[in-house]
Amino acid sequence: MLGGDRRTLARAARQQADWQGAPGRPTRARSPSPPEDFLLMADSKPLCSRDGDPMAAEALLRDVFGIIVDEVIRKGTSASEKVCEWKEPEELKQLLDLELRNQGEASEQILARCRAVVRYSVKTCHPRFFNQLFSGWDPHALAGRIVTESLNTSQYTYEIAPVFVLMEEEVLKKLRALVGWSSGDGVFCPGGSISNMYAVNLARYQRYPDCKQRGLRALPPLALFTSKECHYSIKKGAAFLGLGTDSVRVVKTDERGKMIPEDLERQIGVAEAEGAVPFLVSATSGTTVLGAFDPLEAIADVCQRHGLWLHVDAAWGGSVLLSQTHRHLLDGIQRADSVAWNPHKLLTAGLQCSALLLRDTSNLLRRCHESQASYLFQQDKFYDVALDTGDKVVQCGRRVDCLKLWLMWKAQGGQGLERRVDQAFALAWYLVEELKKREGFELVMEPEFVNVCFWFVPPSLRGRQKCPDYSERLAKVAPVLKERMVKAGSMMIGYQPHGTRGNFFRMVVANPALTRADMDFLLNELERLGQDL
Repeated sequence: MLGGDRRTLARAARQQADWQGAPGRPTRARSPSPPEDFLLMADSKPLCSRDGDPMAAEALLRDVFGIIVDEVIRKGTSASEKVCEWKEPEELKQLLDLELRNQGEASEQILARCRAVVRYSVKTCHPRFFNQLFSGWDPHALAGRIVTESLNTSQYTYEIAPVFVLMEEEVLKKLRALVGWSSGDGVFCPGGSISNMYAVNLARYQRYPDCKQRGLRALPPLALFTSKECHYSIKKGAAFLGLGTDSVRVVKTDERGKMIPEDLERQIGVAEAEGAVPFLVSATSGTTVLGAFDPLEAIADVCQRHGLWLHVDAAWGGSVLLSQTHRHLLDGIQRADSVAWNPHKLLTAGLQCSALLLRDTSNLLRRCHESQASYLFQQDKFYDVALDTGDKVVQCGRRVDCLKLWLMWKAQGGQGLERRVDQAFALAWYLVEELKKREGFELVMEPEFVNVCFWFVPPSLRGRQKCPDYSERLAKVAPVLKERMVKAGSMMIGYQPHGTRGNFFRMVVANPALTRADMDFLLNELERLGQDL
C-alpha cells in the first residue's frame, strides 16, 4: 500500500470513530479505535523471522538440524563422549545467559545458544545413561517427532488432524490386540501418571456417573487398592481427583515386590467394614525400582468376585507383550479393564508416548469427559463427527504422539521390536552373571525384568557385614559414587533406599544400542570410582 493510501485509511478510521460518537447517533459498546501506528503495522512484512526473510529462517533451521546431528546424534551417542558436562547451578546460569531481554539477537548468537543448550544437557541417548526407565533413541521415532513438531497440529478433530486421528486409532488397535482384546477404546496421554489418573476417573464414573455433574457430594467414601510398590502417581491421582490419599489402601507385597492377592482380599473386607465402597484395583506390571510383575490372574479373580475395576499400570513392563519368550510375565492382563503402557520406555519411541487402553466398547471414555464444545465439536460437520476424538480427553490441545511409534513400527516391524525387548533381557542377565563374579558387588535380588538392583561394597567395608554400622555406612556409598560419575561425565545410574534396605543402585538395561562392553564398563567404572572408599 502506498503512503497516501495509509493516510487515507487512518483518516477514515478516525472519521468512523467521530461518527459513532456524534450527537444523535446511537451509542453502543465498542473497543477503543486502534492507534494509527497499529493500522499501518497491518500492512507490514510477514514476521516469519526477525528480519522478515523466509530464506534466513530456513538457513537457521538447517544449521540447527546440523547441530542436532553433530552434537546430539553423533557425539551424544558415542561412548567416547561424556554423558553430561556437569556444572553447578549458578555457574550454569552464567554460561547460558538465561535472561530474556527486549532486543532480539542475531542468528549466529542463536546458533551458539543452541550449541550451549546441547552441550550442558544430559545425553539420554548415550550408551552409559542408565539413570531412568527411558534411554537411547530410534532414528525413525525421532523422524516422526520432527514431523509432528513441524506440522504443529492438535489431535482433537479430524478436521485439522485427519492423518493422525486415523493413525492413532490404528496404533491403539495394535496395542489392544497385544493385550488380548479384539475391540475396545483408548487414547494417548501425556505420560503414564496421567494414564493412571484417567483409569481412576473412568472407574469412578462407571460406578457413579452422577459424580460428573454433582461432584464429590454424589459419592460415598471410596476405596481403591494398590501395592506398596506401585507408582506414586496412584496417590497423586487420588489427591487430584478429590478422593484423597486416604482412599488408597496399600496392599502388602512379597519379598520380590509382587502384590499379595490374599492381602488384597483382606484389605477389601476391611474397607467395607469401615463403610467405604471399593471400586478399583491398580496392579503393576514392572514396578519402578525392583521391576516386579504383580500376579494378574489371581488379582483378576479377586476383582471379579467383588465387582471391581482392574487397572494394570504396565507403563514400564507393557512392552514385554511383544516378546514371545517373556510375555508370560503379564499373564492375565487381558482380564483388565484398563492398561497404561509407555512405549517411550523400553521400546525407545521417545518422550512422550503413553497409551491408555480400555476394554470398554460403550464409549465410556467420551461419556466420562465430553463437554460438547459447540465451537470445536459441531455435530453438523461434513464428515463423520465420530472421528473428532478430542472430547474423550480432559485436555483440549493434545500433541500427536502416535506417529513416532507408528513410523518406528513400520521400519522395525513387530519382529524387530521383539528382538529389542529380548536383547534387553539378555544383557540384564549377562550383567547379573558378571556382577556375581566380582568382589565388592552384591545383588539385592535376582531380577525378573531389566532392573538390576545391587550394592557396590567398597574395599573398606568388605568382610565387615557383621559390624553394627555396616548398613549405615554402605548406604552412604551410592550417593558418593553417583556424584563422582556425574561430575566425571562417565555414566549415570539411579540409586534409592527401599524399605529397610539402604541406598543401592538400580541399573536399567533399556537402550537398544547397549552391548556387553557397556555392561563391563559399568562394573569397571564403579570399581575405579570407589577404590578409595
